[in-house]
Amino acid sequence: MRLAVPLEIDAASLATWRQGVPVIELGGETMGTTWRIQLAPPPGFDRDAASRAIEARLEDILAQMSHWRADSVLGRFNRASAGEWFTLPADFSAVIEAALAVAERSAGAFDPAIGALVDAWGHGPVTIDRPPTTEEIEQARAVSGFLRLAYEPDTRRLRQAGGLRLDLSGIAKGYAVDALTALLAGMDCHHALVEIGGELVGRGLRPDGDPWWVDLETPTQDVAPLRVALHQLAVATSGDYVRGFHTIDPRSGMPVEHAMAVSVIHSSAMLADAWATAFSVLSPAAVHALATRECLYVRSTCRYGTGSTEWISPALAAMIDAEDEVPA
Repeated sequence: MRLAVPLEIDAASLATWRQGVPVIELGGETMGTTWRIQLAPPPGFDRDAASRAIEARLEDILAQMSHWRADSVLGRFNRASAGEWFTLPADFSAVIEAALAVAERSAGAFDPAIGALVDAWGHGPVTIDRPPTTEEIEQARAVSGFLRLAYEPDTRRLRQAGGLRLDLSGIAKGYAVDALTALLAGMDCHHALVEIGGELVGRGLRPDGDPWWVDLETPTQDVAPLRVALHQLAVATSGDYVRGFHTIDPRSGMPVEHAMAVSVIHSSAMLADAWATAFSVLSPAAVHALATRECLYVRSTCRYGTGSTEWISPALAAMIDAEDEVPA
């Protein structure tokens, strides 16, 4: 078993660490998947109050950015007239700002404005029982693309270009993980593992002194497993080995068939989520170049002929110990 361990321990996290406290678990459903939190509770922790606060926070995010709710802020934006400006709530604004930055840095491999393409392929709220025609794909592409968006960071205003549909499913889940992590910190919970549908953040340490160990998704026996110590880190994985060819290349409008699983480790689950989505679209050579340029921690597993191949970015390689004993 290969282990990836941060090169530094956050000294501040040690100040609130307590040995031997029981790890408790909270969980529920959200965003079409499940949320799960393991935490070392601080003195006086109110489990029921924390669960209610978490559910309320998730509901607020869904009310803003759900692609599946017609009455969400995103749903209203997608139906707005050409030229109409929307003043976004703070959460939505933070996600759009990050999404546009990753879209630009990835040259459109990640794009928050491909809702029309996602819907055309039947991955949105309306079920479609056949692939779209070439004409339907071109029609969706004509109204899609982040370059058609106008956004004013100072006023948090976003302009509808006309017919454009946002889809934040490649970044909003990661943002929600970050949001729950921040919510827990406000309750003095600084030692926790937070997960929504496979996107995770680890903060602090377990009560036994170990970090929060997470196994990266490994879709093939051709590749050795990799276990990551999530100490003040997040990880997100994108790919098609679970759900089939559901990842759409925003640049062509076509599904991607080579990316089995791409994991990105980052200080932010939101950015890990967005970059993992971008890398699942790009060719292996482009992934290597962009991840190296951005100094990102990336593990990519792609189809190669009749088998598969793994690539690990230089930044992540520096975290990995060679063959090591599996932690308990």
